[in-house]
Amino acid sequence: MRHLKNIVLIGFMGSGKTSIGRLLAAKVGRRFIDVDKEIENEAGMTITDMFAAHGEAYFRQKEAEYILLVSHRRSAVIATGGGVVLNHENIKNLGKNGVIISLSASVDTILERTGRRSTRPLLNRPDRADVIAKLLADRTELYNQADYIINTDGVTPQKITEEIIVLLKQGGYIRG
Repeated sequence: MRHLKNIVLIGFMGSGKTSIGRLLAAKVGRRFIDVDKEIENEAGMTITDMFAAHGEAYFRQKEAEYILLVSHRRSAVIATGGGVVLNHENIKNLGKNGVIISLSASVDTILERTGRRSTRPLLNRPDRADVIAKLLADRTELYNQADYIINTDGVTPQKITEEIIVLLKQGGYIRG
């Protein structure tokens, strides 16, 4: 039954995956899973600390392990980390039992949204705008392989959530 598929949110850091994911899960009556938070809980440390202590490759391995586990769940709203698309297997696993929605945002929007916290290990540098632009350029093609792509620039999380619900109803992924 198609309506039991997971709703998977991918996109660059600061694109709105967590805030929109929480709203969406509440609106459609599904469990919300924040992959980064689950990895942090399991590891007993923040992603920033994981990067510092063990490096990015260690974190990406933990991420892939958790994605494989969570991709077998049903009827969840899953917010992934921004780099989840770097491993093709992650997207393949998530797509087996999920509809994948990519949330996009401009460099300026991402800068503004990620500037509020220093919990972004890849952005803890003085040249943040350049780093965002480069990472975004490297990953955009990967994000664009999603089932749906929604730009979040200048739109409230509530409006994005409503837009997603309309798309999911039209696609037969949720009832209504």
